[in-house]
Amino acid sequence: MPPSADSVRRVSHCSHWGAYTLLVKDGRIQGVEAFVDDPAPSPIIHSVATWADSAHRIAQPMVRASWRAQRGPNARAPGKEAFVPVSWDDALQLVADEIERVRSTHGNASIFAGSYGWTSSGRFHHAPSQLKRMLDLVGGYTGHAETYSLAAGTVILRHVLGNAEVCRGESSTLDTVAEHTETLVIFGALSPRTAQSEAGGIARHTLESHLRQLVARKVPIVLISPLRDDLPEWVPAQWWPVRPNTDTALMLALAGEVVAAGAHDADFLARCCSGADGFLRYLLGAQDGVRKDADWAAGITGIDAPRIRALARQLSGTRSMLCVSWSLQRADHGEQPFWAGLALAATLGQIGLPGGGIGYGYGSLGGVGAPIAMAKSPALPALRKPNAPFIPVARIADLLLHPGDSFTYEGKVLRYPDTRLVYWAGGNPFHHHQDLNRLRRAWARPETIIVQEPMWTATARRADIVLPATTSIERNDIAGNRRSSHLIAMQKAIEPLGQARSDYDIFRAIAQRLGVEAAFSEGRDEMDWLRHLYEVTREDVARRFQQQMPDFDTFWAEGAAEVPTRPHFTCLQSFRADPGAHPLNTESGRIVLWSQALEALGFDDCPPHPAWIEPAEWLGAAGAGERNALHLISRQPESKLHSQLDDAPASMAAKRHGREQVRIHPRDAALRGIVDGATVRLWNARGQCLASAWLTDTVRPGVLMLPTGSWYDPQDEGSNALDLSGNPNVLTIDKGSSHFGQGCAAHTCLVSIENFAGHA
Repeated sequence: MPPSADSVRRVSHCSHWGAYTLLVKDGRIQGVEAFVDDPAPSPIIHSVATWADSAHRIAQPMVRASWRAQRGPNARAPGKEAFVPVSWDDALQLVADEIERVRSTHGNASIFAGSYGWTSSGRFHHAPSQLKRMLDLVGGYTGHAETYSLAAGTVILRHVLGNAEVCRGESSTLDTVAEHTETLVIFGALSPRTAQSEAGGIARHTLESHLRQLVARKVPIVLISPLRDDLPEWVPAQWWPVRPNTDTALMLALAGEVVAAGAHDADFLARCCSGADGFLRYLLGAQDGVRKDADWAAGITGIDAPRIRALARQLSGTRSMLCVSWSLQRADHGEQPFWAGLALAATLGQIGLPGGGIGYGYGSLGGVGAPIAMAKSPALPALRKPNAPFIPVARIADLLLHPGDSFTYEGKVLRYPDTRLVYWAGGNPFHHHQDLNRLRRAWARPETIIVQEPMWTATARRADIVLPATTSIERNDIAGNRRSSHLIAMQKAIEPLGQARSDYDIFRAIAQRLGVEAAFSEGRDEMDWLRHLYEVTREDVARRFQQQMPDFDTFWAEGAAEVPTRPHFTCLQSFRADPGAHPLNTESGRIVLWSQALEALGFDDCPPHPAWIEPAEWLGAAGAGERNALHLISRQPESKLHSQLDDAPASMAAKRHGREQVRIHPRDAALRGIVDGATVRLWNARGQCLASAWLTDTVRPGVLMLPTGSWYDPQDEGSNALDLSGNPNVLTIDKGSSHFGQGCAAHTCLVSIENFAGHA
């Protein structure tokens, strides 16, 4: 029976997948209730009680015995080298001493602050912000730019659209799309599966309601994806099962067909774009003798030419919106689909019209396309970084393996520092990085690795010093961001497990040992900071919008406070009306279709105009058929966020035999003698893993889908260890998207698959 009302404490909280109320009795979580104003709450909220399970929690500070005996790099092989427990005083002093030793001996650039920030939606106990604030006070660190989710796309859009924020939530809002769009073309995905989550938390999940409005209006929808369930099954759509990594060719062919029919908007191209003439010449084949038309694209994409021509006519004859998923740019030459999509939208001339143009990232996070939050989001104040070095986020293994080597990024030539110390707080690179065998080799090179983390992840097991951090349910915080309609009070639900401490308390104690505690804390404890951060937002709302939010005590008691939002927003509307009065932050002040800056750089993997360039690995490559290769897509899971809550009941229910399930088309399975539920081995030159086979015709023939998030579990520590859990990143390629963007290229990946004959 449920506990009686008078014995239960109701605790307001929020995670990346939404706001909710925790029901707590006798220090234990008894249940979870969704936020009352959320029209489509995520089921993942019911997994949060797993955080209080001690099975995978780090109970106390630990130090690798061999590292303490003799500082320096080692194999860091889990199970081969014992950890020994130490007191907090001892651990904190070891960390402070290592920071001081490395910065004084090798310089601050030799400290890599590798935190990635998905541990908690709280804006105060945000591990990367806390870590970097502390290190800024002692001379700085080497950091990273962009994210694994979004890098190639943001880099190119900064140069050709002048604004990467269109990727992060400032495209036209979906309420406008739902009301005005007459043809919707989805490149990639538009799914509540990924819209469950939002960095910084989310109060209201609205994607499903907008999709239902489009369905009710009978808007024609085309899904261009190798996976049919990248759109909910209840949405009636044409499914175009495109070859992975060929969307750029399709976009260019659609533009070419529009131009060939004389249906392009010459006025928009002349007024609002630069380099349009050069781009149109490329479509006509002036440089390479190849017209970018439907017949050309059919051979690349696997989509029939008549369908491409018909869609081109439909796009130019109706108010059309192109939705481009973040997933498209996580590939070799990932800059190109984002730029080619922009060029197609410019050719159609509907950018800046309600329901027309292009939108990036709808559904990639829950808040992209939602009414835009106008208030200042709460955040721990950043300090000035006193040193310059950084790397593109996905180049970690290169940083560790190739100190001193040069690399290019956004047209600049930079060098990898000599990394002696890695401090990782709030993240798990052995989940999200590519080519994990290569990362394992790189991970052995630094002298010291510090991991601050609640769980014994694969990353924590490969550390030298491990500091146990609390989860969000063991501390107080505030959730909120520029894509959420509310601030949410994240109230402490249970006492910390074991000896775990909050990220703030850990960094404050280290800062004290480094002599910078006063500047780090500014004399505030946890609740002082939360009150301060909330009041900053509250005062901003009152000053700029003349609206009154409740005071902090009322907010904390009620659990939520609404912030001003901007619905029915049409991106680039003012620019379209008068480009001269509202110039873009580009080389020409207009949308760039031929870049003089890129032309001067001369990169063959990122030319001066949107272009189809063959990926390093793809189904159309010479010899791919003879090798019986399949294209692996490693998308986000449905039952968890990244690798969080991998052992929770919802996540385990999505597995089979304790392993992730790999989706395979029945035709491909039959050719290999694979039956549904069989244990299979996936492999390529980079690595190998096991999975359970799931036969389904929702995946295109020639394609496999293995979701990310399973905790990396190698059978041994050999150079090509067999991962037992089904982690696709033992297979994915670790290369930059181009010399310009250097983004993650995880979705460019060919593999083989067979029945597993061994025992594991």
